[in-house]
Amino acid sequence: MKAMKIPGRRPLLATAAIVALATAAWLGAPLAANAGEKVAAATPHAHAATEAAPVNIVRLPTDLPGPIGKRGPQRIKVDLETVEVTGELADGTSYHYWTFNKKVPGPFVRVRVGDTVEVKLKNHDDSMVMHNVDFHAVTGPGGGAKATEAAPGESRGFEFKALNPGLYVYHCATPMVAQHIANGMYGLILVEPEEGLPKVDHEFYVMQGEIYTEQAFGTKGLVEESYDKLISERPEYFIFNGSTEALKKNPLKAKVGETVRIYFGVGGPNYTSSFHVIGEIFDRAYPLASLSSPMKDVQTITTPPGGASVVDFKVEVPGNYILVDHALSRVERGLAGILQVEGPENPTIFKDHNPEKSAMSTSGH
Repeated sequence: MKAMKIPGRRPLLATAAIVALATAAWLGAPLAANAGEKVAAATPHAHAATEAAPVNIVRLPTDLPGPIGKRGPQRIKVDLETVEVTGELADGTSYHYWTFNKKVPGPFVRVRVGDTVEVKLKNHDDSMVMHNVDFHAVTGPGGGAKATEAAPGESRGFEFKALNPGLYVYHCATPMVAQHIANGMYGLILVEPEEGLPKVDHEFYVMQGEIYTEQAFGTKGLVEESYDKLISERPEYFIFNGSTEALKKNPLKAKVGETVRIYFGVGGPNYTSSFHVIGEIFDRAYPLASLSSPMKDVQTITTPPGGASVVDFKVEVPGNYILVDHALSRVERGLAGILQVEGPENPTIFKDHNPEKSAMSTSGH
């Protein structure tokens, strides 16, 4: 009998069930087997071919809590809901994302060293598959993944003590893990040192990811994920904060003379970023988000999948500054953002001898 080809995500989900069983040595046999059963059970509920209008899944770069400052340890509650939703990937293009709290990336979690962090994860009733969360800031088995493995409609939880300062990634770790991450399930947790971080005027939250689709980059309408491209690491899209337009339509903003901090992470799941702001130099850079001893005067900072970095700089000249991964071919697949700086010209630092001609320039910068 000829095999029937099932469109959409069902082949990927079926493969995910197999991968779930094959990863028993990593996650533990009971969890992996359970994951395989529930993924397989959820497969028939794949999203319909005709979707409602895409929703806005973009996490604004300004959507993060303010500095904690000096205080004693506290108990902090973190509520996460895993929601599968169709959102706008690019102008005229939509995609079925898997999210934490309906946005990509998930919420920015902010605690300090010594805090006890209580995590509650609810998997939405309408989800197709199981989800969980692995916090890289956790000292404990699986970063909390086993403790939060939840079927659709189920809630799980755990707590941990934040022992080490730093900026850490969290992500879904349900098999196949790369699929869950590629679909948008990642975020950042900042564990502030006891004394806090140096004060700045603006803080921003930016994460980079990849989207693997059956259809070519630029295809309009609802595009579907591709298992083959995911496994062979051939993304069609590179994104900041969930979509190709996220940080173009919602630019970072500052004024001349102000200081800026960017909390930057890479969800991945596969590509390392060479993060760079064209026309700026990072006054302080915390490579791999180790907050103990920053580097100074850094042009580009390398950040791997599942890793994060922090960069601080003062903006001294007005204009638009482009955020990129300096693997610049990725700009052609959607990966760029804008920092808008307003204020008076500063000719002692930068003076354009032909501003009229520059205004007509077709430079990519």
